[in-house]
Amino acid sequence: MAGDVATNGARAVTQITPVAERVLTIGALSKRTGEVRQFSLKPGQYVEFAGIRITARTCETTPPWERPALTGAFVQVDEKLGNNPLRRVFSGWLYAQSPSLNAMEHPRYDVWLKACAMRFPEGPALGPSPSSSTKKSPSPTSAAAN
Repeated sequence: MAGDVATNGARAVTQITPVAERVLTIGALSKRTGEVRQFSLKPGQYVEFAGIRITARTCETTPPWERPALTGAFVQVDEKLGNNPLRRVFSGWLYAQSPSLNAMEHPRYDVWLKACAMRFPEGPALGPSPSSSTKKSPSPTSAAAN
């Protein structure tokens, strides 16, 4: 794989996953039938489900050492009704941690982001480890104690 270097039989990641290799996990609901499905797509791929076409464009997630953890994906959703051509009903970013932030609002379908799989380089030069970045904040003081 590009960006991987063999070290003692294991692979060490040396660069962030290229966009073309990232994998979006998307959930979809047909409100008419109640059918719920989960799809895994790479950028540029699409899936057809219950009269819509969901196209993955890209996704991003924060590195494991950054807080808060955020995951977003740019997707496009086109609807096919009868013999009519596809009609774009959504084009934008979906966020796994805050589905309502930029939700796809449609009377017949729901589409949401579940995850974005990508690799990050590892090493202390690229940022603190998760254990070193979790510092306790001082205890809050009440106004009555002052």
